[in-house]
Amino acid sequence: MTELEKFFTKLNDNLDAEKASNINATFCFKIGGDDGGTWVADLTKSEGPWVTKVDVDVESDCVFITKNAKDWIKIGTGKMNGMVAMVRGKLKFEGDDKVGMKIMAFFPKKLD
Repeated sequence: MTELEKFFTKLNDNLDAEKASNINATFCFKIGGDDGGTWVADLTKSEGPWVTKVDVDVESDCVFITKNAKDWIKIGTGKMNGMVAMVRGKLKFEGDDKVGMKIMAFFPKKLD
């Protein structure tokens, strides 16, 4: 299992129905590079798993795009500020800004 797959597995394990319903949005994460891939977090569902790896494009409220897995893991674990990553061109965002701001509630403060 790659570091990115471990990251999304931990994210999924840290979610519950209450957190998902409070966010109530669908996010798509397109991660570039050799270890990359596309993951969808469907937080409109009442039961998990909420985060799944997909092989096709899916419709979502927001799309986050990074060039590589290392940067995404840094952003997701709080080691790199998402806004700074956007300014530096390491993270791109497409979609509804208000829904996009909900992403902060999606990430736990610490993934152990």
